[in-house]
Amino acid sequence: MGRRLLIGLTGGIASGKSTVAQRFMDLDVPVIDADVAARAVVAPGKPGFEQVIGRFGPAIVAANGELDRRALRELVFSDPDSRRDLEVILHPLIRADMDRSAAAAVGPYIVMAIPLLIEGGSRDRVDRILVVDVDEAVQLQRVMARDRCSLDEAQAILAAQAPRSARLAVADDVLPNTGTVTDLRQAVDRLHQRYLSLAAARP
Repeated sequence: MGRRLLIGLTGGIASGKSTVAQRFMDLDVPVIDADVAARAVVAPGKPGFEQVIGRFGPAIVAANGELDRRALRELVFSDPDSRRDLEVILHPLIRADMDRSAAAAVGPYIVMAIPLLIEGGSRDRVDRILVVDVDEAVQLQRVMARDRCSLDEAQAILAAQAPRSARLAVADDVLPNTGTVTDLRQAVDRLHQRYLSLAAARP
């Protein structure tokens, strides 16, 4: 049997990726989450933790000894050079962690949830790209409500990501999140059947 089908799940911030990922998990599909891997590789005692502290200093260590992710995010968000340095440290570690998890997962296909799949050049890691799509005006409203931030701050967050058009241009499958949560889950259920068929047809 060949390598299992790998689905890359992505979408802009506040698009509904977490709801989609949870539905796949409800269907017993392994979901390997880049955000979970990102936290794991910078846990105290891990090489990633030491490398990040070595680059950015002890000010980003919280009182409990863990990485202060908010402080680090604020530090690199406004400084492209710092953000690139962080990516150089973390991306290989996150990729390796996800690959290990995928190798240990059981199932005909695997979902790799990678919010920055387009930005990070991870197209080669997956067989199909699934984009959860939502209008940018809706994204802004959701980000402001969720993060309690201003319109300008929400717009800056969106501007740091690939534009909606870029995600749609590379998508193999698109899940429009324009209805209810139930609608979105039902759309995942239909995709699940499609992915099972595609996985079964692989050599």
